[in-house]
Amino acid sequence: MPSLHYCFDDQSVTDTLHVLAVPAFNDNYLWLIHDGASAAVVDPGDAAPILAALHEHRLALTAILLTHHHGDHIGGVPALLDRFDVPVFGPRHDGIAAVTQPLGEGDVVAVPGLDLTLSVLDVPGHTKGHIAYHRAGSEPWLFSGDTLFAGGCGRLFEGTPAQMAASLDKLAALPPATQVFCAHEYTLSNLRFAAAVEPDNEALRARSEVETAKRARGVPTVPSTIALERATNPFVRYREPGIEAELAAQDKVSPGAPPLAVFAALREWKNVF
Repeated sequence: MPSLHYCFDDQSVTDTLHVLAVPAFNDNYLWLIHDGASAAVVDPGDAAPILAALHEHRLALTAILLTHHHGDHIGGVPALLDRFDVPVFGPRHDGIAAVTQPLGEGDVVAVPGLDLTLSVLDVPGHTKGHIAYHRAGSEPWLFSGDTLFAGGCGRLFEGTPAQMAASLDKLAALPPATQVFCAHEYTLSNLRFAAAVEPDNEALRARSEVETAKRARGVPTVPSTIALERATNPFVRYREPGIEAELAAQDKVSPGAPPLAVFAALREWKNVF
């Protein structure tokens, strides 16, 4: 991915908060939330691009927020802690030794140094202890890690289809305007799969055109919105009769299969798509 930073502004607060997308590895996004002086980082899998962004934007790191234990999300934490004495917020049940502020469903984080409060949601499936961070209000945000992607969802490395389906249902119930800051640039491949699942979905066709044009310009396809995911993401839409019918036509489920069987078949199909 290009070594560029993209800033998404929230104009609804007096001291404007910015969300800075910091590309890393081949397809990760590391997120810096800042107000022009202080910054919190979400899922810093690599310290180097975060340190570069902090230096470039003259920001002081005040907190680290983690969603789950995979290395491309926590790998940069030790090096950042070598430079900054900051709290590390993260899931209570995901085995991350660096976490100093363990979190779970219903906890609320007042992010140090920022006028920002985030609610914690348990969203197991990708890992057993995965959490997400949600900001409510007129400009809501969701930092979904590897649970909800733009147009897709994470692989089931540790959890079950039932857990992931319930987690996605929980996220899909958030306000439609919620901006979804996921951790990977997987959107085009996700939408190609979605088109195979729902070939007659006009909203999906329109989204594919928009996102393809963004990538042609080198622009991120994220953040998405909950409204867009409800309209186009098959892992959110797995109860739609047309999706069940398509999977049945592909001999991936029996006709009339229950929704959870459809979801499990969707995830299995995506694994080999």
